[in-house]
Order: sequence, then C-alpha cells, then structure tokens
Amino acid sequence: MVEVHLDCRDPQRHLLGVRLTLTPRFPQQRLQLPAWTPGSYLIRDYVRQLEGLEALQDGQRLPLRRLTPSSWQMHSNPQGGPITVRYRVMATELSVRTCHMDHQHAFLALAAVVLEVEGERWSPHRLQLQLPQGWKAFVPLPAHPEGGWRAADFDQLVDTPVEAGPHREQLFSVAGIPHRWVTWGGAPGADAWLLERFPQLIRDVEQVCLQCCRLMGVERPASDGYLFVLHLLDEGYGGLEHNDSTVLVYGRQRLEQPQGYRRLLQLVAHEYLHQWNVRRLRPAQLSPIDYQQPSVVPTLWFAEGITSYVDQLLPLAAGLSDAEALLQDLGDDLSRYRLTPGRQVQSLRSSSEEAWVKLYRADAYAADSQVSYYLKGAVVALCLDLQLRRDGACLPQVLQALWRSHGRWGRGYSETDLLTAFSAHSPALADLLPLWLEGLDDPDLDSYLCDVGLRLEAEMATAAFAGLTLTGPEGSLVAQRVWRCGPAETAGVMVGDEILALDGQRLRQLAQWPQALRSGVPQELLISRRSQLQTLVLHCEPPAVERYRLVSMDGVTAQQAATRERWLHLAPEPLC
Repeated sequence: MVEVHLDCRDPQRHLLGVRLTLTPRFPQQRLQLPAWTPGSYLIRDYVRQLEGLEALQDGQRLPLRRLTPSSWQMHSNPQGGPITVRYRVMATELSVRTCHMDHQHAFLALAAVVLEVEGERWSPHRLQLQLPQGWKAFVPLPAHPEGGWRAADFDQLVDTPVEAGPHREQLFSVAGIPHRWVTWGGAPGADAWLLERFPQLIRDVEQVCLQCCRLMGVERPASDGYLFVLHLLDEGYGGLEHNDSTVLVYGRQRLEQPQGYRRLLQLVAHEYLHQWNVRRLRPAQLSPIDYQQPSVVPTLWFAEGITSYVDQLLPLAAGLSDAEALLQDLGDDLSRYRLTPGRQVQSLRSSSEEAWVKLYRADAYAADSQVSYYLKGAVVALCLDLQLRRDGACLPQVLQALWRSHGRWGRGYSETDLLTAFSAHSPALADLLPLWLEGLDDPDLDSYLCDVGLRLEAEMATAAFAGLTLTGPEGSLVAQRVWRCGPAETAGVMVGDEILALDGQRLRQLAQWPQALRSGVPQELLISRRSQLQTLVLHCEPPAVERYRLVSMDGVTAQQAATRERWLHLAPEPLC
C-alpha cells in the first residue's frame, strides 16, 4: 500500500505539503505526475505547481533523475527500509480541475497532487489529511480502518476530489444509497444562504437523481455512496464528474435570475448522469486512462452531447420544471447552434477528436472554425431521439441497452458499438448517424421538430450587420469577435482593434455602435491597432437573424401533441 499524506495546515501560504510512503520494489522506479484529469480533455501540466521534490530512504537522500518535465527516475535499495517522497504543491487556482487553498477552505484535485509510483498503479493507496483546527474533510472514499481513507488503486485515488473546511453537510439518500451535499461559497454563511433561498434544494436534487436512475433503467445509483460539492461563487458555471462524486461551480448572480435555479438542477442532472455515461459506460479509448498523453476519443459527442441533451429534460421529467421553460432552454441551444458558423467547418466527430487542441483552447476566432461537441452533440441527440420515436423507440431505451451490454461490465465502447445500438432500434440510423457525425450539413432539424408540433422562428436584428462584436472597457470600444467573411473582416478589422469613429462620429459607448451602422452604403471606420491609426471602409449588410425561438406550430395535431408529451417526459412510445 502507498501511503499518501497531505498537509493543509498552512492554507494562507497556499502550499500543500505532500508525503508519499512506500516499500521499494525495484532498484529503479519512475515517479510521474498526471498531466490532465479525466473529464477535462486538456493537457494541464500540473507539474508547474510542484516544488521541492526529494526522496529519502534510511535517512539518506535518494538520487532523482528527471526524465520528462513531469517524471523522475528514483534509485533506491529494494532491501532497505520504506521510501519517503516529499514535495509541495502550490494551490492557488480555483476551478473544478485544479487546487485551491485559503483560510476558508481547501479544494484538491488529486490528479494535480499525487505522483504515480511505477509498479503501484493497481495497488491500494491510503489517504490521510492534516487540517486546520475546526475543519472537516469531505472525501468520496471508504474509510480506512486505521484512519483516513482507502482507494483501491491509483485510478480511484486521483478520481477523488477533496473539499475541506468548516463546512456543514446535508445528508440524504437516493434509493437507499447515502448521498452528501456540501456547499462552499467563498464567505461564511454561503451554505445557509443557499438553503434559506431554496429550502427545497436537497429534496429536488434527490428527485433529479432518482430520475437519472429511471432514465438508465436501474433501481439505484451506480455508486455506493455519492458526494456533491458546490462552489457557490459570484460568477461561474460548470462541473467535473467522478465515479462517486461531482464538483459543481455556480454563480450567485445566476441563481438570482428567473431561470437560475432551473439551470442549477440541470447542471446537477448533467454531472450526476455521468456516473453512468462516460464514467462506467466509457469510451474504449479511456480504458485504461493514459494520464500523460491525450487519447483521441471520437465518441465524446455521445459522452457529453447525449448528457447535455437529457440534462434539460430530467428536471421536467422529475416534475420540477414545466414544458414552457424546457422549450425556452432548448430553443436557446438550438439558436446558438444555428448561429455558430463553425458547424459548417468542423464535423461532430472531428470536434470530439480535436477536443484537446480546440474546444478547451478556443479563442476569439473559434466560433468560425469549430463547433462544440456538447452543443452539436445535443442537437444530434435530439434528432436521434425523435428519429427513434418515428420507429416506436426512444433514446432512453438505447441508453439502457448500452448500459446492460457495456456499462454494467465496464466494457469500453467504440463508435461501431454505438452505431449498432442505435440502428437496432431504428434501422434508418445506420445511414443517418454516420452522415451526422462525418458531414457538415445540418440534420433535418425542422422535420424532426415538426413531429412534435414545433418550429424554429427567426428573429431579425434591428441594426445593419457589420460582422463585429465589441466590448466597452473604460469608455473605449474594442473588437471582441470578427465574423469570417463578414463586412468587418472584409474591411480589414481584427480582434483587438480599438474602434474610434464611424463616418466621423466619435464612438465611446456600446449603444452608439448599432445606431451608427448603415447597410448598402460605404462607411469610413477609424480604428487604432498597436497604437497606429488606420482608416477602413465598412460595407454593412442588411440586418441578419439575431436569434431563433422554439415555438409551437399552428394547428398541432393530436398525434403531434401526444408525441411531444412523451418526448418531453422521457416516456417511451406506445407499443403498436
């Protein structure tokens, strides 16, 4: 067993003390720190935060030779005593995939903390923590009989997020399985504020979790015990899934909005469902995980797109939302998709395969060259669900079949496995799904929406189209996004240019920009680029579509209405 000891007793310095204790197996052993954490497909080079590495045996320092930026060769005496490896980790980055410590709490993503010892990946690891007085640790691992927590192997250890602080936890159960909810809000009383503002939260979370079980066709969660950690910050949105836990980030300002609580429940549904889809029902390329190198995963559209699609439906199916709100949320996503020009450049499969170098590294020009596998994956999931319903099936039935054939047994699936599962319920998908994955043309979304009596209604902008989005820091206007082949790009505008004047009119406020635009006539645009003034000629186009709304069609038939009701509530189609 590898002993892992973490010292959090000096959080103001943001330095985490790490000590590993192990019995040497070989004269030489490799030590290496993971470069990324599963669920977040980006090489993060966690070694940037590691310092002061040393190894000792029998009171003597052992030679360490660096092999790569994040790995070392350790020379030891296999007949000698235990080896102690010591180092520190700087914990200053607050996100669900990094480490952060201050006087209020500690959050540790253990992939960024614990060195993998060669030959010990599949050995048990014992985790122990030293905490400031009055703090408590919240760890989704079984207790070790001698104190601390026990991980079956290195994989389970680094899949374990650690939250610590003077927090309170809310206990509840889902189908008899114990669950915990812990909130940290960056200030005392954040957890109390949340429960005072939403006293029904824990009850609603339980209902969402139960609905996830029903979706997967199981009686109980996949985990034997589950931990929710919520970081309730001023701003933020996101989460990271683990086998037996999830860490959520949500903004207080979002919660104050009318749709804020509903979106929080959708985030809960998304991450909770991942204990099946992607954690246990896992792409073959992630079985086992390579913590050092990117693994090209062409099926991330299924892992994230399917989950993003059903996370909106689950609160409604649980009775915690209504159809009108669901159609608004779904319409927002479909509008965002239709207004993403990158969908005509990057295929859905390519979006999945290029996650490591594109989605998580998007820049100001990304919308013109790529599409998110979350977003387009959810659109394809919608089309899959409605195509399945044309043949008397539905998406939950495919998910349940895949769980029985692959997820329950830990068999990694391939794209061929997915294609076989979908086409078994709807033969037309044998031809349609490859086209949706490989091609650049949109699925016939309008036809599928018609099946449930819905249509997308375009709303036109009131101002002429310049192909330019501006920000207004400190009274100046700066180009934030420039549309590919749009009027601004044709004129020569680049992201980062400061917009000074249009047709001789000085521009200082964002509201001035749309009012000054004219279509069909050339306009003189004065910009500053790298402190050099330039005059460009802008030819705006007529107003473009600003957004789409999902609305009910006129004259909805009884069949369309019935199919819509079953679809919105994740209910199967009636047997013929």
